[in-house]
Amino acid sequence: MDLDLGERADALRVRLREMLAELLPTDWSGPFSDDPDVRAVSRRVLDRLSAEGLLTIDWPPEYGGSGATLWEQAVVREEMWAHLEPRGPQYMGLSWVGPSIMAFGTAEQRSTHLPRIGRGEVIWCQGFSEPEAGSDLGALSLAATADAGGWTVRGQKIWTSYATIADWCFLAARTTRDERSKNHGITIFLLPMDRGGVSVRPIASIMGPQHLNEVFFDDVRVTPADVLGTVDRGWDVIKFVLGHERIGIPRYARDERILAELGTADETAHGAAGVAFVRALVHARTTRLLNYRAIALREAGALTDREASGARTSSIQLDQEVADLALDVLGPPGIAPGSGTGILPHTEDVYRYARSATIASGTIEIQRMLVARSLMSEEAQ
Repeated sequence: MDLDLGERADALRVRLREMLAELLPTDWSGPFSDDPDVRAVSRRVLDRLSAEGLLTIDWPPEYGGSGATLWEQAVVREEMWAHLEPRGPQYMGLSWVGPSIMAFGTAEQRSTHLPRIGRGEVIWCQGFSEPEAGSDLGALSLAATADAGGWTVRGQKIWTSYATIADWCFLAARTTRDERSKNHGITIFLLPMDRGGVSVRPIASIMGPQHLNEVFFDDVRVTPADVLGTVDRGWDVIKFVLGHERIGIPRYARDERILAELGTADETAHGAAGVAFVRALVHARTTRLLNYRAIALREAGALTDREASGARTSSIQLDQEVADLALDVLGPPGIAPGSGTGILPHTEDVYRYARSATIASGTIEIQRMLVARSLMSEEAQ
């Protein structure tokens, strides 16, 4: 694996940083907000990225993309995350909803959804987690009961970030119960959020607005046209989604920016803070390498759970380590939300967000189990 991403990737990084410096307000603190001005900033960024062919840079040209390499895609993701994700909720559509529709969708689904996702015009939410089925998605119980012409959906989802403003839901439902395999009998539906019977209730949390919601499905009608992939084979789609999601959020890029700004603080150079800073810096470099290894293996068609979950485990631990360090170094000023240039004035928000890092997209225990299973399977062969 060559860690030099090349001149094109370097030039792209410079271009993105110049663009974001122009478009983002100096006190930009991220997209998780109910403020319409925050949504307006994301809209400007999306429009600019789309106009310059950068929003779907890695998508194939036939789907409106630029056909760029996975490494150029990685640069876009890193710069977006390092700048507190100004694309807002669009990262879901761009990172895994769109690719999933390319891989499993019908011609009609691709023509309906991909252009709108590619222009950043539609917001998606993920209808996976349930009160009794979080990381163990095979245990989900939201039921789609077959009837004339389709199914009737009844049940509840939870977590469901951006559900209050989403246009569509990428919904996993139980269509068949198979005692032999809990992963069989799940079907993915592409469901408009304005369909009758769908209701959303926000959940207040320390993470702030838009992060957590409950979604209720009361006799919601779905049809064969709403199915993504094959009925009862939704687990194939879920595995595809999670594979993209686990290495599609480069948390290390934001953490490296925090460390770069902490490196200029006088408090960082002394005593325990200095030791912790060096340790975190080493962990950040290691995490980047693990993620790059996963990208290289994906490019070669050889990515397994071991590398994907190993990279994610390192990323989410780093996220919390760096947030803790930033608060320790900054002291009381870091606890209160602030304003000003850079990322350190938003340490308090970063710290709150990092609390969910070891839970979202599969708990850290699940990630470790996947690594262990992959290793055991390899040894058995």
